[in-house]
Amino acid sequence: MNPVIAARLQALHIECFATEKGYTFYTRENCAAIGHGASLGSSGIMTDAGLAYLTWREGRPYLAAHGGAESPAGREQVEMLQRFSEDLKAALNP
Repeated sequence: MNPVIAARLQALHIECFATEKGYTFYTRENCAAIGHGASLGSSGIMTDAGLAYLTWREGRPYLAAHGGAESPAGREQVEMLQRFSEDLKAALNP
């Protein structure tokens, strides 16, 4: 990994949890995202049902996990995911 990007990630407390075949799993607290090269997937949050992604229906936030598990997302969860996603994008892009 580029040392400048690594330093940015470290400053934002974002860890590269695993790298395999060009994919990198980024984490901070309960948030996670998978990147491939310059492309970054959606950010999610770890729940009892696994990694859940933020979805919106009728203006309300929900966390949707694999297998159809879904639960309402709290304001703190939404804000944490948005901050993580914004920080990760800023760290990975020059």
